[in-house]
Amino acid sequence: MHTKKSKSMTTYLNCAVGTLQAYVPSAASPWNDQRVKHLYRRIGFGANAAMIESALAKSPAAIVDELVDGALSQAPMTKPVWGDWAVSDYENIEDQAVIQYYELIDYWSKEFLSENPLRSKLVLFWSNHFVTRSEDYQCPSYNYDYFRILEENALGDFKSFVYDIGISPAMLIYLNGNQNTRFEPNENYARELLELFTLGRDNNYTQDDIVNVARALTGWNGFTEACAPINFVPSFHDNSSKTIFGQVGDWGYDELIDLIFTQRRTETATYICTKLYTYYVNREANEDIISELAQIFMDSDFQLEPVLRTLFKSEHFFDEAHFGGRIKSPIESIFGLMKEVEYPIETQQIDGDNFNQGLINIFFVNGEMGQALFNPVDVAGWPGDRSWINSTTLSSRWSLADFIIFDLFNQHKDRLINMVKSYVNNSNDPAFITKQLIDYFIPTILQKAVDYENGVMAFKYEVPENYFQDGSWNLDWEQEIVAAQIALLLRYISRLPEFQMA
Repeated sequence: MHTKKSKSMTTYLNCAVGTLQAYVPSAASPWNDQRVKHLYRRIGFGANAAMIESALAKSPAAIVDELVDGALSQAPMTKPVWGDWAVSDYENIEDQAVIQYYELIDYWSKEFLSENPLRSKLVLFWSNHFVTRSEDYQCPSYNYDYFRILEENALGDFKSFVYDIGISPAMLIYLNGNQNTRFEPNENYARELLELFTLGRDNNYTQDDIVNVARALTGWNGFTEACAPINFVPSFHDNSSKTIFGQVGDWGYDELIDLIFTQRRTETATYICTKLYTYYVNREANEDIISELAQIFMDSDFQLEPVLRTLFKSEHFFDEAHFGGRIKSPIESIFGLMKEVEYPIETQQIDGDNFNQGLINIFFVNGEMGQALFNPVDVAGWPGDRSWINSTTLSSRWSLADFIIFDLFNQHKDRLINMVKSYVNNSNDPAFITKQLIDYFIPTILQKAVDYENGVMAFKYEVPENYFQDGSWNLDWEQEIVAAQIALLLRYISRLPEFQMA
């Protein structure tokens, strides 16, 4: 990643080369730890030593196929008993709804930390694309239904995805579709459907199109009580003639979705592939690569799986110019650390709850850092990139990393030491151990030798130098001291600017 500086701003340039042809390892571009970690950090939240070792024993194409196939076959969340509750089904909706919300957060968080987090990371992406805010509808059943749609369509048919999300109660409430009738059309969802969900801003549609799209969307107004299903009411639908994208007809919901995917195929394919590319590869779009992805998208009749499979296998994706080129979101930062240090979340379970209290605590801190699940900042979603980092959110990231690191130190010293052994082959050289750990947790090699030297100083802690010099120190030395050394080094690493990159 290179930069071009001006007086007013810094522009990041996408310097990567390579095509969408499958990446084939070579002497110049080896299949090594760094590329494996790049794959897992982008498609998920990092990898532990066992995952890296397993991936290195397979070809890049094989491991991508394994991950994609696994995500496609993964069962969705089991419908909870409250998954279709209306308000009359509750004894105390205020208290019960909070617990049910936590259950969703618990499930999703555990998916982040699973062996194959590809789908959960995609669901995070789609929740920031088809944005709703649970705070606006406050119905656990709507929240579950919305999440179900994200899971079931994450790698599937995008046209069906758009169709399902538009008539979900969460979206109908959030963007006022339930208020959109032939008597008083509401343009909120019509505008966002074109601007944010399919075509992209100002991309070959007009205000008249928005007006007529809103008319085509009328009629989804029928429900009996709060949190109950919202049904189509024919008498509230505008069945008169409408002109959309220059096409005239008595368009309803089904016909509208067809129009978008026939009359604006290229615009939709390009917009969605651009968003996927900037999420998974590089914040600066490569128009040639995106154009090829868009063609794959259209040729497959808007199936997401072939687009993602091609992208993740490509030599372009594995180009080292992309390594460390994205600022981690709060969720990527902390769940990545948890994954890579093998943090045992089961220790945070509290009897009687259907959720993990530790994960809920982490969820709240993520919210303070600007990324509360199911509640992006507005309909455009979290802007990401530099917006994730400021003096307040950075200190919160450090504090949460400290909690994870020192909870391991206090509760699981043996686990902490064994984790390090798996990365350094039980070496007793503090410089080697420090470099191996820094290079494991950082996506690119540190540019300054002094940063490695400072890491060595943090790792040596209060151990007398002669113990390192005569070789008497090793990772099987006094457990309390060795675990403290590792914790202090991890704390040092978590504060490096490069740690916040992926």
